[in-house]
Amino acid sequence: MAAAAAPGVAPVRARFLTSKEQFHAYLRAGGKEEEEEKEEEQVSEPPAKRVKAEELGQDGESRGNAGEEEEERQEKKRARGQNKSRPCMKPNSYEQSRLCPSVTQGCAGQCRFGPRCRFLHDVAEYLAAKPADLGRRCVLFDTFGHCPYGVTCRFGQAHLGDGHQNLLNAALAQQWEGKLLVRNGLSKDLQQQLRKRKFSFQKAEEFLRGLRGGKGGKATGGSTEVSDCSAPQEGLGDSPVLQEQGEDPKPEVLQNSQRPEGDPKPEALQNSQRAEGDANPEVLKSSQGAEGDPRPEALKSSQGAEGDPNPEVLQNSQRAEGASKPEVLKSSQRPEGDANPEVLQNSQRAEVDTKPEALQSSRGAEGSPKPEAFQNSQRPEVDPNPEVLKSSQGAAGAPSIPTLGPLTDEDVTKLRPCEKKKLEIQGKLYLAPLTTCGNLPFRRICKRFGADVTCGEMAVCTNLLQGQSSEWALLKRHHTEDIFGVQLEGAFPDTMTKCAELLNRTIDVDFVDINVGCPIDLVYKKGGGCALMTRSNKFEQIVRGMNSVLDVPLTVKIRTGVQEKVNVAHKIIPRIREWGASMVTLHGRSREQRYTRSADWQYIAECARLASPMPLFGNGDILSYEDANRAMQMGVSGIMIARGALIKPWLFTEIKEQRHWDISSRERFDILKDFTNYGLEHWGSDTQGVEKTRKFLLEWLSFLCRYIPVGLLEHLPQKINERPPYYLGRDYLETLMASQNVDDWIKISELLLGPVPPSFTFLPKHKANSYR
Repeated sequence: MAAAAAPGVAPVRARFLTSKEQFHAYLRAGGKEEEEEKEEEQVSEPPAKRVKAEELGQDGESRGNAGEEEEERQEKKRARGQNKSRPCMKPNSYEQSRLCPSVTQGCAGQCRFGPRCRFLHDVAEYLAAKPADLGRRCVLFDTFGHCPYGVTCRFGQAHLGDGHQNLLNAALAQQWEGKLLVRNGLSKDLQQQLRKRKFSFQKAEEFLRGLRGGKGGKATGGSTEVSDCSAPQEGLGDSPVLQEQGEDPKPEVLQNSQRPEGDPKPEALQNSQRAEGDANPEVLKSSQGAEGDPRPEALKSSQGAEGDPNPEVLQNSQRAEGASKPEVLKSSQRPEGDANPEVLQNSQRAEVDTKPEALQSSRGAEGSPKPEAFQNSQRPEVDPNPEVLKSSQGAAGAPSIPTLGPLTDEDVTKLRPCEKKKLEIQGKLYLAPLTTCGNLPFRRICKRFGADVTCGEMAVCTNLLQGQSSEWALLKRHHTEDIFGVQLEGAFPDTMTKCAELLNRTIDVDFVDINVGCPIDLVYKKGGGCALMTRSNKFEQIVRGMNSVLDVPLTVKIRTGVQEKVNVAHKIIPRIREWGASMVTLHGRSREQRYTRSADWQYIAECARLASPMPLFGNGDILSYEDANRAMQMGVSGIMIARGALIKPWLFTEIKEQRHWDISSRERFDILKDFTNYGLEHWGSDTQGVEKTRKFLLEWLSFLCRYIPVGLLEHLPQKINERPPYYLGRDYLETLMASQNVDDWIKISELLLGPVPPSFTFLPKHKANSYR
């Protein structure tokens, strides 16, 4: 046996330690060394026992079985060698070996590609080329009473009847009828809107117009949020008068960019810079009214009952507190050169009055703002439709505007910070958003072991805005995830704000998280992830913009800094609180450190004090309940668990039950079996789904191999940055799970998902950079 563990290596008991050569020889032999040791023990037994065994013929049977198993093992080894040398499939052979989706959906004669279709339409021909089934039971059929993959299912014999008919368990299927198991999918209609750029980002555009009109590129106007509803809005440096009067800031009103001569443009007529010739002078000509007020000729209207001029949706009169927004006037873009009378936004409003949606404007063809009150249909230049613009006096003298459907508070009033849904997760166990490995099946495993809060994998905002199905798959939420959030990555306020509004209107989440901690070069060099910590202006605009369009809490995940010895988180966290974030999660390492140093929990404690009263969660190096207890003593509101959950997902149970769980290899194997079942439910039970499940299983096994069973440790607990030595477990399966060889991980996957196809290759995405 090998000597005692060296510094930086986990303290495994000496009797389990071995050398690298002996470790791999044991695995290659398939655990036969154990049988040889047992045979040696039998040889050393007293003669009487040995004779009795020979009389029963056990030795001869044992030797015969061993010889047969050795021949079988050699045969499998030769077969694997032949498979490795086989060439990959040709490009067209993949389609020609797959069944057309129209056949699996029961409409074989309706394939829209006709004779040009490259897939098979003959079920018998497909079954002749289909690989052998992987098992006699289909998890989808056993769970839901129906397998949607039919003859393409790799467990098809469980639910295929005569004539390859797909069977149905009506009683079981009825139990799941009408239940939505997975939410946040991407519909075809939404995907088409995003790809054709027809999705309307009204709130985001409003914020971005205010951003472009602000000084120095800082967020102003409607982007500012405060935590106290009774307190006046802060941060409106461009309009101190409005702050004193307590008015709700309006981005259109605040776009007072200076002229070259230093003269501010009148808000009534020139709300934004336009291209030369864009303005329509005829529309802007005004005549004197009864009291000398300028009235655009195109907007003249008839006198009301009391002689008041009542121009359509002109807001020259005081509105009552909390007046509702006329949503009926939302409309589409107008052609270039259409009238743009900004005079509609010229009047004072009462305190706490919310901005009517009728005046939210979108960019025209040349970038000029167009008031939505006049954009109901395409009209020729300077020809507004008086039928639509006229408004009659109501009983109280207020203009009554026709609307479609019931008008609710949600339609007309923007939520203030104190009215938003609260994120009450203090003291809960938070499963970190884990790229690649933090998929839906893995989160289901962690939820079963006690994770309270889950978050989807990091999603790139630009890919979401383009309607990429693979990126939207990262947002899916299982019905067992009661507190669920999504994490977005981006580098610019426009894309991040639009993406936040998109998700706010289309998916069901409890919070949205901004990734400001990703250290990889691909993200950092584009200005995202950790790079935002050095781009405070963009960082502020992103937080303020996303917070202005979200109805759910906004959280931020950061690191201590970018450089190893230069911590900046303590400077940024108080500002994040002022910008409107509901919570911050701090990973106790810098970008340069990656995972090569221990997390700095003393610094996390200092930042937690500075963040108060905003909650701060700590993250880093938690692999046991003792680590979790020490972290909570630092004054953080809760802990986020990342690698610890990948290495031992039952960590959540250990923390809640305050114990070390000496979990057996069979129990760990059952966890892997549950993961594969969840994977087949999520990714499918056909060939493509099986191989995707295998891929993500292997990614997870690259972390699971770092776990050292409690019963083998010299002293507890295991530290996350201690490298496991070579050791022989208490049985063959426990030893196999300790291997850091890719071939052994594939062997484990074959025990669950059958043999790998000839063309299968795997390279783990996460390199072994976790040890010092």
